[in-house]
Amino acid sequence: MNRQARLKALSEFLRSRRMALRPEEHGFPAGGRRRTPGLRREEVALLAGVSPTWYTWLEQGRDIRVSASVLDAVAKALRLNADEKRYMASLAGDAAEGGDPERGASGEPEALPAPLQRILGELDGCPAIVSDRRCRIAGWNEAAARVFLDFGAVPPGERNMISLLFTRPELQRLAVNWEQFVRGYLALFRYYYGQYAEDDWYSGYIEEMERRDARFAPLWEESRVSAAPEVILEFRHARAGKMQFQLTSLQAHGERDLRVSVYTPAPETGTDRKMRRLMGEPRGG
Repeated sequence: MNRQARLKALSEFLRSRRMALRPEEHGFPAGGRRRTPGLRREEVALLAGVSPTWYTWLEQGRDIRVSASVLDAVAKALRLNADEKRYMASLAGDAAEGGDPERGASGEPEALPAPLQRILGELDGCPAIVSDRRCRIAGWNEAAARVFLDFGAVPPGERNMISLLFTRPELQRLAVNWEQFVRGYLALFRYYYGQYAEDDWYSGYIEEMERRDARFAPLWEESRVSAAPEVILEFRHARAGKMQFQLTSLQAHGERDLRVSVYTPAPETGTDRKMRRLMGEPRGG
């Protein structure tokens, strides 16, 4: 992502966060001549202790100098969480603050380290998927193949979780709250997008997804950011019926930025029992 693209992404993010705020919660009247939801730019500037002109330039994506202390004040005014604050700082900085854009990025994902593959195998009652910083699927366990789809039958170049969520009908039928499911992955994807701000692959992929599916852009423009989204997901499995899982994302330390998404059966829903039955059936039975 070049400097201009980063400033454009920063502009879109700041605007979305500002519009998500409720004026009355910040001591401003909710009525009046508000043409759009959320706070006005001058109200954010007042809360951050900066001039309205400076904040307007920042949100417009102008190439201006920003200090860490001022960004911190803007983050507090917009009530950004830690992940959102890091995302904003990486886009506003003079250079990417995340890491080497080439690290773990070229070609198809490499084979998983043997210890990590063994861990996946031990989680026979919990579907688990390993993905890299581009949300490409690097590994999965048998439980994931039975609940989601047979990832081994998907060509390696197409094993991107976001792409699959938008293109595979079986995944769209599976997730009752499909949009919430997608939002979790997009929040993680945006976290990486900001961390690797110099990697042009992200901008190209986003443009590709916007062309492929009209549902992508509105969800992406919500600008959610999370390094570890935790949600409860409800599935309607073709054989097991209603299942509920709690999603937990774990970082596998190392140079490849691998992330393990573990879907733990929600307690008192009968999902663990259904998982045991599903794992005991022949594949595809």
